[in-house]
Amino acid sequence: MRSKDRISYFYDGDVGSVYFGPNHPMKPHRLCMTHHLVLSYELHKKMEVYRPHKAYPVELAQFHSEDYVEFLHRITPDTQHLFAGELARYNLGEDCPVFENLFEFCQIYAGGTLDAARRLNNQLCDIAINWAGGLHHAKKCGASGFCYINDLVLGILELLKYHARVLYIDIDVHHGDGVEEAFYFTDRVMTVSFHKYGDMFFPGTGDVKEIGEREGKFYAINVPLKDGIDDTSFTRLFKTVISKVVETYQPGAIVLQCGADSLAGDRLGCFNLSIDGHAECVRFVKKLNLPLLVTGGGGYTKENVARCWTVETGVLLDTELPNEIPENAYIKYFAPEYSLKTPGGLIQENLNSKSYLSTIKIQVMENLRSIQHAPSVQMQEVPPDFYIPDFDEDEQNPDERMDQHNQDKQIQRDDEYYEGDNDNDHMDG
Repeated sequence: MRSKDRISYFYDGDVGSVYFGPNHPMKPHRLCMTHHLVLSYELHKKMEVYRPHKAYPVELAQFHSEDYVEFLHRITPDTQHLFAGELARYNLGEDCPVFENLFEFCQIYAGGTLDAARRLNNQLCDIAINWAGGLHHAKKCGASGFCYINDLVLGILELLKYHARVLYIDIDVHHGDGVEEAFYFTDRVMTVSFHKYGDMFFPGTGDVKEIGEREGKFYAINVPLKDGIDDTSFTRLFKTVISKVVETYQPGAIVLQCGADSLAGDRLGCFNLSIDGHAECVRFVKKLNLPLLVTGGGGYTKENVARCWTVETGVLLDTELPNEIPENAYIKYFAPEYSLKTPGGLIQENLNSKSYLSTIKIQVMENLRSIQHAPSVQMQEVPPDFYIPDFDEDEQNPDERMDQHNQDKQIQRDDEYYEGDNDNDHMDG
């Protein structure tokens, strides 16, 4: 047990001032509300607070295609009418509108997740929080489901530089399809998503039968749920699955996406979780004592989003918060009760029968057992990063013959993690 977790928290006020447009359910203003609530409970005094760097286009292109990043950089509301073909190709439009400062918004939330991953990698903290991140639907070559840049994939790629295996856990009401797809063919990342599935619910993927392919077979876990799941059923299933996953997979780090649209009463969600139930999942993952990157995600009843992520910041800090919300700039949003906790339950009937949940659990456990018998899985640690010293080409004397060893040191290895048969990084797809 670590004596006291060191927490890094990332926030830039500019991220909360963008506007997706009238009638659009995504309100980045919820991030300002969350931050002010965190401040009003004086949680900032217990953690290191950072303004993230704005991610560079080249950083975003570690996952996304260069042409897509370049287009996001270039497009503005005033010029979009000139680019009908590209807008369609990159899936920009009604769900993913072009708005003022779109690219800067992406740079900030992605920069926060990258900075969080780097601080964890450098062992400067034990837990890193970026509530602005968690945009799990974005694809390599396009936007999807209110998400433009997939900060989670970028953060995981960063963690993979230091860890042989990274576990991704997603408790948003929507399937974490963009993250699953990015790592579908590798065993270096296990993705575990708990979500509503069926009835044409967005994004339409995430059946229990989707388990990964090739080297990634059995390394994608989906827990498809029906409307109305409550705290008791959800947390019991969550703890059972995650315990077995961690025991079997032995990850070096965890990324936890805490989409708050799985709360009861969410504008787009259909679950019955209370804030306490949602936060119990965060508490459970924290107690695993592994390097932990925590992000936000969905959440469309913004006062409840702010409540939820503030409570979860408290959980990560081992701090119990009084239920009466302190005075803050957004206090009027929490009227008339001005209370922090929201009850779950009975907003919607729980359509998840005991037998249905039992069947899902059995299928997931069966898939996890397959991992232990898969002969190709080598649970070896990643060798440390090769140290490549900076050198100034202008200062080098070209007449001085470099010995082979020094020449080799200046070549960036493209089999950075494993050689030969164990190199699962080169994914075709």
